Amino acid sequence: MKQILQYLFDHHTLSRAEAKAILSEIAQNKYNENEVTAFVSVFLMRNITLAELEGFQEALLQLAVSADLGTNDLVDIVGTGGDGKNTFNISTLASFIVAGAGQKVAKHGNYGVSSTSGASNVLEELGYQFKDNAEDLKKDLEKANICFIHAPLFHPALKAVGPLRKGLGLRTFFNILGPLVNPAKPKYSMIGVYNPEIARIYQYLLQKQKEKFMLVHALDGYDEISLTQDTKIYSEKGEEIYSAEDLHFKTITADSIFGGVSKQEAAEIFLNILKGNGSYEQNAVVLANAAMALKNTGKYGDYDSCLTLSRESLESGKAFKSLQLLVKS
Repeated sequence: MKQILQYLFDHHTLSRAEAKAILSEIAQNKYNENEVTAFVSVFLMRNITLAELEGFQEALLQLAVSADLGTNDLVDIVGTGGDGKNTFNISTLASFIVAGAGQKVAKHGNYGVSSTSGASNVLEELGYQFKDNAEDLKKDLEKANICFIHAPLFHPALKAVGPLRKGLGLRTFFNILGPLVNPAKPKYSMIGVYNPEIARIYQYLLQKQKEKFMLVHALDGYDEISLTQDTKIYSEKGEEIYSAEDLHFKTITADSIFGGVSKQEAAEIFLNILKGNGSYEQNAVVLANAAMALKNTGKYGDYDSCLTLSRESLESGKAFKSLQLLVKS
């Protein structure tokens, strides 16, 4: 590892094969914590390259526990995290709305690193028991139209660096990798990214790998449609910028989508919104993300139709019903 670190400290980058080999070795605990911390720190000081991202992605997917759910006709709404905004769990709430609208969802998530409460934190707080095998995930999908893939149970490499990431409390390249390594391999991923440079690298990668993709970046730095400012959306068709008005909502303030100061508060906010008692701003941001995720599949018509479907899912209680069925399973 010393030679690798010196090479990186001299401003070199890794090839795809080198990145894959190193991450595989980290997953096998071949290096001590100080060495791994130093390695991770390199990518806090510069952006990851396309070759490095490809290599890391390959390593994680190769090492992952199988999560074959019998179909790839699945949606995932997932962000890199690490935007430092501490919003409530927008993508997870949008996932339940999409499930309530009739589209199967394989949500990939983890504990929060740089926010109060990640997807795993909030679902655990609400009583969900994480599943560690494809059969149980399939049952959840059948009952609730949604399953939740807790990343450390399916990615031994993430488990190996979990304490280190928590100790650092900063976004690392693992944040960037997370949305690219859902072991269920959903066909329709809507991925939120916190800066345009990362969005560009994702775009290059996904253009090589997928026929269809969607990347979302709010221009004021959120890794989701925040409605606090315009949103840039990258897809296989090109790039577009949407204002809140384009998405049929008013521009909202950052404090109106704050996620709370504890896991308990985050869970209360989550439940309140899913039960249909959210504020205008909370509902707006969740519905905009859900509608765009449905639109991304190409199966439910234009954005307006998808927004109508999303609103009906939330207001009828179908989205909340999906959560109840998932937690009971």
